[in-house]
Amino acid sequence: MRLIQNTPDLSAYLADDEVIDHHHPVVRETAARLTEDVDDSYDYARAAFEFVRDAIPHSADTGDPRVTWRASDVIALRTGICYAKAHALAALLRAEDIPTALCYQRFQAVHGLVAVRFDGAWHRLDPRGGKPGAGARFSLTGEGLAFTADPEAGEQDYPTLYAAPHPLVLRALEAAPDAAHLARTLPTAL
Repeated sequence: MRLIQNTPDLSAYLADDEVIDHHHPVVRETAARLTEDVDDSYDYARAAFEFVRDAIPHSADTGDPRVTWRASDVIALRTGICYAKAHALAALLRAEDIPTALCYQRFQAVHGLVAVRFDGAWHRLDPRGGKPGAGARFSLTGEGLAFTADPEAGEQDYPTLYAAPHPLVLRALEAAPDAAHLARTLPTAL
């Protein structure tokens, strides 16, 4: 699948904002810890991916009622759904100057993941983790996504790469007082 930047300016995929707040101390401290045992940006990207996938449980899997959406909150509270985990990974990668986009798939609801730019190409990564059957793995030579979209079943990989969260996703996260409400209001299409 050909991935398409929604803005041609690559610097947008390094930006810090209210959601992907990579200048926040908790993000910077986490990034600094992750850089201690790596040799290069590829190793760092793998370490950041594995940290978000493995150390931040998906709140739907654990039954955590809290809704996080800001990257620093996801990292500090160690909980979030796919969108939140994607925001955390994007912040950790951008903290080390690795261009990172948010991207989406559509199943029964829209699923969030990221794409990183290495060697002039975008590579999708899915930090969801946790759930049996969600075999997300780090790969820059093929996709190791948690789930594969089946177009015959009405599922879809959206090709657009966003520098900031899609407005429908962000609206659902910000408006949800708890996970039960969020589950009822997740976007079903973009």
